[in-house]
Amino acid sequence: MAVDLLLGLQWGDEGKGKIVDVLTQDYDIIARFQGGPNAGHTLEFDGIKHVLHTIPSGIFHENAVNVVGNGVVIDPVIFQKELDALKKFNLDIKSKLFISRKAHLILPTHRLLDAASEASKGKAKIGSTLKGIGPTYMDKTGRNGMRIGDLELSDWKEKYRSLANKHEAMISFYDVDIQYDLAELEADFFKAVDELKQLTFIDSEEYLYQAQKAGKKILAEGAQGSLLDIDFGTYPFVTSSNTTAAGACTGLGVAPNQIGDVKGIFKAYTTRVGSGPFPTELFDEDGETMGRVGNEFGATTGRPRRCGWLDLVALKYAVRVNGVTELMMMKGDVLSGFKKLKVCTAYNYKGEQIEHFPFNIEAENVTPVYSEMDGWKEDLTKMTSADQLPKALNEYIDFLEKELEVPIKIVSVGPDRTQTILR
Repeated sequence: MAVDLLLGLQWGDEGKGKIVDVLTQDYDIIARFQGGPNAGHTLEFDGIKHVLHTIPSGIFHENAVNVVGNGVVIDPVIFQKELDALKKFNLDIKSKLFISRKAHLILPTHRLLDAASEASKGKAKIGSTLKGIGPTYMDKTGRNGMRIGDLELSDWKEKYRSLANKHEAMISFYDVDIQYDLAELEADFFKAVDELKQLTFIDSEEYLYQAQKAGKKILAEGAQGSLLDIDFGTYPFVTSSNTTAAGACTGLGVAPNQIGDVKGIFKAYTTRVGSGPFPTELFDEDGETMGRVGNEFGATTGRPRRCGWLDLVALKYAVRVNGVTELMMMKGDVLSGFKKLKVCTAYNYKGEQIEHFPFNIEAENVTPVYSEMDGWKEDLTKMTSADQLPKALNEYIDFLEKELEVPIKIVSVGPDRTQTILR
């Protein structure tokens, strides 16, 4: 059985958690393949909103096993808080949640390093969530990180101490005022590790291989979005992992020829959290309305998201890099009430009109070129089938499908799992 992928195609926050939750009924295994607790996947059903950071979004379904893959970095303290929040739902976590032994651990000193590094950048800061993600991936590629499997060894605390001592020396190098009590942070960390060790650790690449052989249906769940990819995103304002389809192969140990459908998720407009270029960003009443109606605040940080019109140049780029086979459009309901909608279809790049995503999209290089379309005023949130969608919305969807050359299979009209229209 092929492994299907579900990816965000913008700067994250596209609504992946909701769609994974909706799709889980069709899959046996949901597997996270990259990122860390800087992700915030929001699910809403039965009147309750859930925010997951590391645990895959299929955790609420009895039929699915959830795997945290080797490409993920795990903070035991945050992971424990997630588990604590799930306790009241009486889920069989032990049999539903497996963790790859090759996944790397975020140490308390990784978070401190993150804060010191960001503080040292001054105005050039990248907008880190300060969760220790970047320093953890640096240790991974530097070949001295700690992995989940190390916790099964008798001398793991010695390895921890050696790495933490190195980190403290690095923190002092930054020469910034970072106040912390490492003993207190370590007490929480060691306690959380003891809880983490009660879960099932697996050789995830072998587990998934055997699951494929047994005919199990697997959905790989991405975190963040394609424009935050360490290679193909708006560097350096990116995350520290490969958020694109290729990251699922390295983050789970799945061979490229085993990838099936690639499901890409995008908002009907564009948002971005933190620093970095954003050609279609709005600073007017339209942008304020998008943010207010769309409740655009980071699920992890609470920071307000920057809002703007849909950027088709960037979206086409993400579709091509990922090999997207079907699309899901989120938050169409937020655009209800706009008399006119704009879609960026090209860039004026250094005086030349281009339709591809260039090396640098900073404002001094790029001005968006817009096409304008009619909006719709109907409230979409109570609609349950495609034939109820307003004419102007269908025209908007048709236009996007023609430009992107990929079908839009799902239109989300609200945050609840029931507010999902199949086309």
